[in-house]
Amino acid sequence: MEDILKNLEKDATGMATYEYIVNHIDSCEGIMPQLIENLKRTDSSGQFLASTARFLHAVDPDTFDSYLESLVGCAIEKDKERKYIGSLLEALWGSDYEARASQLQAEDDYFRRIYKRLYPEKSIDNKGHLI
Repeated sequence: MEDILKNLEKDATGMATYEYIVNHIDSCEGIMPQLIENLKRTDSSGQFLASTARFLHAVDPDTFDSYLESLVGCAIEKDKERKYIGSLLEALWGSDYEARASQLQAEDDYFRRIYKRLYPEKSIDNKGHLI
């Protein structure tokens, strides 16, 4: 495992780390914290952070829940152009997220932060007030 991590340290964009997670999901749980940290270090756009969050949530949201928060938070910070975080809305909160947007904004800080970035005219604060 140390050889794998050393090789992935050379990953300049996060793509190799993302691909490793996808291709080795059944055997990489023991080094997942290091893989997530590597993604956070290397992915400057948030693309692979968002993709990894979507993937882990699709595979098993309960098992990977502790990593999702970190991935989503970092993707929000790094995706300045809002190219990738929008895909998290449906992937993590369901296809009906739009109908539940007010409720989700009041309940979930990450949803609220993403929604506020994408739809500033429809956003509410964490107390349920339209901003």
